Amino acid sequence: MCLALPAEVMSIDCATETAVVALGGVKKEISVALLEDVTPGDYVLVHVGFALHKLSPEEADRTLAMIREAGEDPLEELAL
Repeated sequence: MCLALPAEVMSIDCATETAVVALGGVKKEISVALLEDVTPGDYVLVHVGFALHKLSPEEADRTLAMIREAGEDPLEELAL
């Protein structure tokens, strides 16, 4: 199953339109080319290596909680 997972933006490389995001202890480089005004500390929904949408920290927490309630471990889905 493919999911878009919330992750926190840790750093941005404007020249390549990439960012390093973190979910739990896992860090991954993704593309932020589809979004504007992404900054470190923002939360984004990540699907197949692309940030699709910015969201609040509260939305990110709620989304991860719902995934866990459904019996899934978001870290197992990390094909971010």
